[in-house]
Amino acid sequence: MSKLESNFGELRRRGRKAFIPFVTAGDPDLETSRSIVIALIEAGADIIEIGVPFSDPMADGPTIQASSVRALLNGITLRDVLDLVREIRTVSDVPTVLFSYLNPLFRYGIERLSKDAQAAGVGGVLITDAVDEDAKAIADILAATGIDLISLIAPTTSEHRLEKIAARSKGFLYAVSRAGITGAQEQTSMAAQTLVERARKFTDLPIAVGFGISTRKQVEDVWRYADGVVVGSAIVDVIGRSIGSGKTVEMVQSFVRELLPQVAKDSRET
Repeated sequence: MSKLESNFGELRRRGRKAFIPFVTAGDPDLETSRSIVIALIEAGADIIEIGVPFSDPMADGPTIQASSVRALLNGITLRDVLDLVREIRTVSDVPTVLFSYLNPLFRYGIERLSKDAQAAGVGGVLITDAVDEDAKAIADILAATGIDLISLIAPTTSEHRLEKIAARSKGFLYAVSRAGITGAQEQTSMAAQTLVERARKFTDLPIAVGFGISTRKQVEDVWRYADGVVVGSAIVDVIGRSIGSGKTVEMVQSFVRELLPQVAKDSRET
């Protein structure tokens, strides 16, 4: 059993659902990124998604695109991202997942990434544009060092592809709540619950829902039917708005504490 599956299993035994925040590494700078991640862990994160900055993030909306631009202007590389994970691992055992596009990983080298990510303590890698044969080949390389390739599924994914994706998946499935790009939304789509129910016919893996989650009500709604919730753009938006204030970490931590339902806070404190 992988680190991620074990983590979800422990949450299930405790009657809890996972909170999975996303941040872009190096936004607004590496030192602040590290402090933000630690603050998110202290606020109740069960898994951390760390975005690898990329110049052409096609699946992301303007908020996360802007965070990648800020990180790239700081000269952040994949090596820096792995070093960030390594630093976080010295103070916490909360699993980390790299969120990336194929291009920066191919440039780094998948086999090299697999070894270096293991050494840094990465639990999984989610590649937004890796499908079919590419995904299988990458998954096999990562699996050799105990790292899960996290698969994306969407409301538009056919039954045939759902079954195929579920069969090769490890760690957990990331269910996209709606078609389109990332970005905070006022309401979650009913398509997300339907997608989770469809996927459960083909796998016992945990399923987390993301894209557009930005309020406590949405978190509560997703936790009714899924094993975890991913919050990205809403957190990155707080980071973007806080730049120059000197209070970025505090603002992120405050937002997350307001985001999580009280029952989740209580269970994390016991």
